[in-house]
Amino acid sequence: MATELSVLRAAILIFLIFPSSLLFLSTAASKIWPVGRAERLSSQTLTPLESLLTGLQSAALRSFGQEGFDPKLYVDLPLKTPLAEAKAAFEALPQLSNGTIPSATLKDYIDKFYDAAGSDLLPYTPGDYKVEPDSFLPRVQSGDARAWALKIHALWLQLSRKVANDVLNNSDLHTLLPLTHPVIVPGSRFREVYYWDSYWIIRGLVVSKMFDTAKGIVQNLLSLVEAYGFVPNGARTYYTNRSQPPLLSEMVRVVYKSTSDLKFLKEAFHLLVREHRFWDSALHRVRIKDKKGQIHLLSRYSANWMEPRPESFTTDELIAQNLSEADRQSLYHEIASTAETGWDFSSRWMENTSTLSSLRTSLIVPVDLNAFLFQMATNIAYFARELGKEKSAKHFGDAAKARRLAVDSILWTSQAGQWLDFWIPSKNHTDESLRGVHSFKDGTHNYGAFPSNFIPLWSGLLRRGDSRLRRIVQAFNSSGLLYPAGMATSLTNTTQQWDFPNAWPPLQHMMIEGLSRSTSRSAKSIARVMSKKWIQTTYASFNETGEMLEKMDAQECGKIGNGGEYTTQAGFGWSNGVILALLDRYGWEEDIPLNCI
Repeated sequence: MATELSVLRAAILIFLIFPSSLLFLSTAASKIWPVGRAERLSSQTLTPLESLLTGLQSAALRSFGQEGFDPKLYVDLPLKTPLAEAKAAFEALPQLSNGTIPSATLKDYIDKFYDAAGSDLLPYTPGDYKVEPDSFLPRVQSGDARAWALKIHALWLQLSRKVANDVLNNSDLHTLLPLTHPVIVPGSRFREVYYWDSYWIIRGLVVSKMFDTAKGIVQNLLSLVEAYGFVPNGARTYYTNRSQPPLLSEMVRVVYKSTSDLKFLKEAFHLLVREHRFWDSALHRVRIKDKKGQIHLLSRYSANWMEPRPESFTTDELIAQNLSEADRQSLYHEIASTAETGWDFSSRWMENTSTLSSLRTSLIVPVDLNAFLFQMATNIAYFARELGKEKSAKHFGDAAKARRLAVDSILWTSQAGQWLDFWIPSKNHTDESLRGVHSFKDGTHNYGAFPSNFIPLWSGLLRRGDSRLRRIVQAFNSSGLLYPAGMATSLTNTTQQWDFPNAWPPLQHMMIEGLSRSTSRSAKSIARVMSKKWIQTTYASFNETGEMLEKMDAQECGKIGNGGEYTTQAGFGWSNGVILALLDRYGWEEDIPLNCI
């Protein structure tokens, strides 16, 4: 059975990948970026540098042991010498009888041939940073809240970087991608730019009146679209096999709304169209026929990768160690596709919640992805009108309408009063399915409680005045996701980080903003309470640790989240942005305590 499923998934992957489009993107990218960057689009396998670094990662695990081991560190190391020299020296290292390299020997080799991870990103002071911005958080009346917000604002200095010139001049020595404008990184082990993190960083920068920095971040991401045809997961070569939740058009909208910069909008427009083409391409496209016989086009996450992720090479090999070669390749594709979702990892993508080897992400049509793509088409249509491109405005307006109809036809469930992820049946061997059309069947939705089920509220997919709003708000309020210190990511505790009891800043923000934008008094009230609880739990953890953390535990105010592939990280880009955005929207009154109640 497992072999049959792996063969089916491999067949679907081969059918989905559209080689001619990859060739087009590769040709275009080769004109802009150094040789090697563009080649990834057609080969999608380890580069020579990544091959060396993943070998080093494996050797380090054997030599140094598991305690404190972070596989990502090794693929972030910049070379001091030419690749061939470092490779030859690595292959010549002596080994003990058990095949491991003596730890002191390996350490000396690393010190000699590599610079420190992150050293190719230099500290940078943004020119638009002020200690206290003009008109900063006018709704915040509490002195304690304002003092804390200014500390968060000051964290932009700690997270601001500029890519070293050597990354562009000697790209074969770095896995870091060359970016022209200064960047804001998430923090800790996340030393580089990440795609969907950047949206909430930009939301915070706008509150901090750092409009030039926010614009530069968007321009960096647009340059990645220019190079690859999409925004990679992050600004590393090893992330170019996949993207992340597509929020670039919304970032452009935030910056344009803040600056009214038509030149910026004009430069961004054709690249947003190009990103839309990527998400609407055969790699991600899914055709589903509803019960009335109408065929709808939707999208799924699907990485162009069938090997262990370089940043977690040793981890992925361990997960797949007992599988056949065919099943391993299939699982590696599912793991990378799950990383593309941003929810890596979660019971949401697993057939068997006890094991990551049951990931089926590329066979799932997600609510949130399709809500984001509706938002993207809507934004592009709006930008086209702003630029006087009426034909494009109509085209993308029609695309948004088609996406809305598809989401409501396939993903909406009246019984649950919400949208639900659709699982493509594994055995769907009709003549139409062989042509890439899957028939809708009852019982193929995931009825699990996830915040993603309600993301259409945030993306604008639900029209104002839609009679379903009351049922949706009731479904969310009774979902079981709301806890004393935030909204849980699921109701299943798998020890994976995108599951119970963890609560993530971007999910809180999208739900709060989606509910608050609606016409429902009940929804607005829930949003205000959620915002208050999230501000209080984040403040409590900050007072305890002195840091802004990437995730929290929804069960108890001030409790830190955990689980997953790595320890909870500090910094933290999207956490800072969400708090500043919430304080900007709701303020904080003097007589309301910031501490946990």
